[in-house]
Amino acid sequence: MAFIVAAAITGGAALAGSAIGAIGAGKRARRAAREKKRLENKLTTLENERQPIINPYAGVTDLSGMITDLSDMVSNPFASLGVATSAAEIEIEEADIALANTLDTLRATGASAGGATALAQAALQSKKGVAASIEQQEAANEKARAQGQANLEKIQMTEAQRVQSGLFGEAQRMQEVDVKGKSFIYGEKERRETEQLNRVQAQITGQAQAEVAARQNQTAMIAGGVSALGNIAGSFAGMAGPQETNAGNLTK
Repeated sequence: MAFIVAAAITGGAALAGSAIGAIGAGKRARRAAREKKRLENKLTTLENERQPIINPYAGVTDLSGMITDLSDMVSNPFASLGVATSAAEIEIEEADIALANTLDTLRATGASAGGATALAQAALQSKKGVAASIEQQEAANEKARAQGQANLEKIQMTEAQRVQSGLFGEAQRMQEVDVKGKSFIYGEKERRETEQLNRVQAQITGQAQAEVAARQNQTAMIAGGVSALGNIAGSFAGMAGPQETNAGNLTK
């Protein structure tokens, strides 16, 4: 009889322990399930709030409008070169006047015709030399002015091309900087959001594993309780058999 009581007490304790363990495991499983559900909702929110995919080149514009045709700045400074005749004509007129005055003087003094002819030829040669000298000087001056104008226009063209190239290059650089800046910001934000998503996903996985472990523990506890009940029943059955046998012997 004492053995039966001891077996009942032991089995009852095991059964109570299994029940308590199963209840605790069930609570842990439900808690893990709730936390997993909360994290899944959080993950869904994070996914819905992710930054939209951008095109960092969306702000790039056509810079061809900055390119200017500079050909109208170029001219031919030698196109206006002329023959220097004005100064020569003045010198010739002055020589003619001097010659006329000289001839008047010769006629008045009764000089010979041969002397007048020689004087006229000398005056003609003098006029030709003066005219040629003046024309050469004027032509040289005009050529020098044209060459100076050509050099000035060349310098202006080179400077205009340098400024235009600088402006165009800076505009290109600023567009490249803008594209790289947008790409960098997008990449950094995407990296952080991905890390956050991965972290929450890892937490969800952890809670799912905790729920599974708790369910398995709960199942084990229930199985332990059933086993304890079976042991108690077996003990009672084992003790009842001898008692019935003894009672029959006593009756006989």
